[in-house]
Amino acid sequence: MGSYDLYSICNPLYDIQAEVGDDLLHSLGFSKGGAHMVDHEVQRTLVPRIYEHIVNAESGGSGANTAIGIVQLGGKAAFAGRVGEDEHGRLYAEGLRTRRVTANLPTSPTETGICIVLVTPDAQRTMVTYLGASTLLGERDLDLNHLAESRFLYLTSYLFDENGPNAATRAAVRHAQANGVRIALSLCDAGVVERLREPLAEFCALHAHVVIANEQEACLLTECGTADEAATLLSEGGRIAAVTLGSQGALVGAAGSVASIPAARVRAVDRTGAGDMFSAGLIYGLARDWHPDQAAKLAVASAARVVAHLGARLPVSADLSALASEHAPRVHERVH
Repeated sequence: MGSYDLYSICNPLYDIQAEVGDDLLHSLGFSKGGAHMVDHEVQRTLVPRIYEHIVNAESGGSGANTAIGIVQLGGKAAFAGRVGEDEHGRLYAEGLRTRRVTANLPTSPTETGICIVLVTPDAQRTMVTYLGASTLLGERDLDLNHLAESRFLYLTSYLFDENGPNAATRAAVRHAQANGVRIALSLCDAGVVERLREPLAEFCALHAHVVIANEQEACLLTECGTADEAATLLSEGGRIAAVTLGSQGALVGAAGSVASIPAARVRAVDRTGAGDMFSAGLIYGLARDWHPDQAAKLAVASAARVVAHLGARLPVSADLSALASEHAPRVHERVH
């Protein structure tokens, strides 16, 4: 078994969460609930306008959340991305180290990417993202030794954007394939899937061993009418496909069949980050050659812990190793 459960590549973004009224959101010019990409100038003018409404700020990003989840389950993870030579970059690196994730974070004079999350009273989240230094990650920035020592290379759909670190992503895929490292892709965002459906579908068909999506993302990618049909299609060719269904649990497709995994009973407080922790539980199990159904059960249980907590990540002190042990199969059924 490799030294790491996964080597995650994603855009490292510093999250700034602000609670705003509908009037302020309207005056800022962003559609409620949408995901908006902005340039540096817009980002710089936006922060002063929402400064007094900021309620939380911390390092974020889907791929980093999943890496942290792996560690909390008792595994080992590395994360790669480029940050700026600024306070946010330093805080981002410190945050990963505090959570015992191996940080592969080269710096650039360009500012660290920022995701401003505007939360309105109806709990809708409007995302305004400046990618910053994250787009400058290059092939030479990757720690190929850490990648080769991993069971999985974990990628997110955000990397496939035309502004994403495409050269680094392609290099990571080549190196993973040359070293027998399996590749997992999380679709992460329905808007991204809708916009980049063709390249994402092609990548899944040619390179992905595991595909993770929610129901909307899976149906958009496959152009299927139901989650069951999408999971079936995504699991063709020997892939493992996991489709999350929120309060209805999840579907996991493998070896020509689709299994339904019931949801864990929990009082939902905040669903932010649930998909990232689901990915962590699934990859943790698959990295240990658990049967996909068993890994998906841990994934659902892990996501439930985040849903019952306010925020996208569990506290630094969170230890889910007992949860992982509880779901470990007594006899491993190896996946080939």
